[in-house]
Amino acid sequence: MAFRALRRAPAALPRPAVAARRQFHASPRAFVQVGEEIPDLEVLFENSPGNKVNLKKEFENTNGVIVGVPAAFSGACSAKHVPSYINHPKLADAGQVFVVSVNDAFVMKAWADQMDPTKASGIRFLGDPSGQFTEALDVGFDGSAIFGGMRSKRYALVVENGKVKSVHVEPDNTGTDVSMADKVLKTLE
Repeated sequence: MAFRALRRAPAALPRPAVAARRQFHASPRAFVQVGEEIPDLEVLFENSPGNKVNLKKEFENTNGVIVGVPAAFSGACSAKHVPSYINHPKLADAGQVFVVSVNDAFVMKAWADQMDPTKASGIRFLGDPSGQFTEALDVGFDGSAIFGGMRSKRYALVVENGKVKSVHVEPDNTGTDVSMADKVLKTLE
């Protein structure tokens, strides 16, 4: 019996240290960071579920911008955010530009057809139906009250040589301030 009591005593001593370590590691990551590589995932779709797009591969030999939006066809996304890129005079200097939303490929195609019917801007619209790309960047939020489930924060990432050069994430998830084209594209100068 005395042996068992001794075996338990040492195990009880380090518990506060373990609890402190767990609290330290439990703090949330501050989403995608400058210098990180674009996630190597085959979870984005363009125009149909049969057309997978891997943004890591897309940015292997070119630079550009990834624009994340909470929802296709939503008011701020359609009236303000995406048009700020489509209509920006320096869009051609940005490289490849992708709009990504937690929507299916069909919704994103219909939205692209409405936003840029002639495809003159060159912006590509990608669906992230499972939200895996959004989760890999750690830019998702619970949009259940408005959008019915997990959605992407509104953001823009400037990508150079396959790595994030600058991060522009709206602090309130859905606002239209730091991720607008005039603020993001000026970082390319």
